[in-house]
Amino acid sequence: MIHSAGIITVSDRGYAGIRDDISGPELKAFIEKNGISVNYMEIIPDEHPMIKEKLKYAADELGLSLIVTTGGTGFSQRDVTPEATKAVIERDVPGIPEAMRAKSMEITPKACLSRSAAGIRGNSLIVNLPGSPKAAIENLSVVIEPIKHGLDLLRATTPTDCANTANTK
Repeated sequence: MIHSAGIITVSDRGYAGIRDDISGPELKAFIEKNGISVNYMEIIPDEHPMIKEKLKYAADELGLSLIVTTGGTGFSQRDVTPEATKAVIERDVPGIPEAMRAKSMEITPKACLSRSAAGIRGNSLIVNLPGSPKAAIENLSVVIEPIKHGLDLLRATTPTDCANTANTK
């Protein structure tokens, strides 16, 4: 099954043109290398209402299978991506950020400070990633295979589809 993805970079400086978005393009290359087509990319500021609006747009209007955000998961007062994500998801998927944090702790003890969230809205999976290109790829690489399997299950249209995807790697 071919899946589609969107990447939302959450960065005040990127949105203002003060800093180039490096994470978005690197994530695009990584996601496409893993067999998922990236059909939507946008840079937005660290604004709770706008993050919610773009997540809803990507899930509800574009119908993307996977939506990843990069940025806004730290301790800064402006870091509100997890809160915006939690406001739009219908079902929480805590294992994804737990796995990313656990693996990242092997690289840096600061990984425990990540507030990333993940969840399902309709037929879309939303995953928050760090803003650093290196950390974003490291985190996504830990969970990309389980995510692909999860997308197959999420997008299955019949019980037979679910049974067939449950037995594949």
